[in-house]
Amino acid sequence: MNSIFLSAEWRKLVMANYVVDPSLLLPYLPYKTELDCFNNQCYLSLVGFRFLNTKLKGVKIPFHSNFEEVNLRFYVRFKSNNEWKRGVVFIKEIVPKPALAFVANTLYKENYDTMPMKHEWKTTENSLFVSYQWNWNDKWNQLSVSAANKPMPILQGSEAEFITEHYWGYTKLNDKKTSEYEVEHPRWKTYLINSYEIDVDFASIYDERFSFLNKATPTSVFLAEGSIINVRSVTTVV
Repeated sequence: MNSIFLSAEWRKLVMANYVVDPSLLLPYLPYKTELDCFNNQCYLSLVGFRFLNTKLKGVKIPFHSNFEEVNLRFYVRFKSNNEWKRGVVFIKEIVPKPALAFVANTLYKENYDTMPMKHEWKTTENSLFVSYQWNWNDKWNQLSVSAANKPMPILQGSEAEFITEHYWGYTKLNDKKTSEYEVEHPRWKTYLINSYEIDVDFASIYDERFSFLNKATPTSVFLAEGSIINVRSVTTVV
């Protein structure tokens, strides 16, 4: 088993999920992986959350322990020793500090970008408000939810289980190489969503092929509490 490279908490994960045509995702599909679908439908997710108490190889880096991330991702599987590993592929991951993007892009070969970011968490006895915002071309993009303040177990066989229970990361290095790393965390709980707001310029931030999402209604929106996580060192699949 590979050593732990990063440990942290991922908290208050807002997940907006869209059913998309598989052909949209094929250009990003890493070597030896295949699309992982739920009820024969392929999903693309916009996910916002906070990293807390982040450590690299057990060491906290000053001013880089707590920060926001927003990513656009889809779901794949990879067969290893006759068993399927279920993972995610990131179209782009956005963080607020250049050093974070540099480390991830250099060591994990992922597509991190740096933008001004902010978040808002409001908690009352009965409700939660969670919002993530990031600035691109002088426009603040937003992913926000209002939810009941009572976490609930994720049902087996549910869409929420499919979205949250992927424990590997895969990155396309080239047409014959893929990087792989494991993410460890316990099963999460989710909150009942009352309302949400998504105001994102998908075409400008990601690619023109995602422009249809600017006006699309997500198939589902979740708020997961999250947990402590461990990210293990990366290896190469050939």
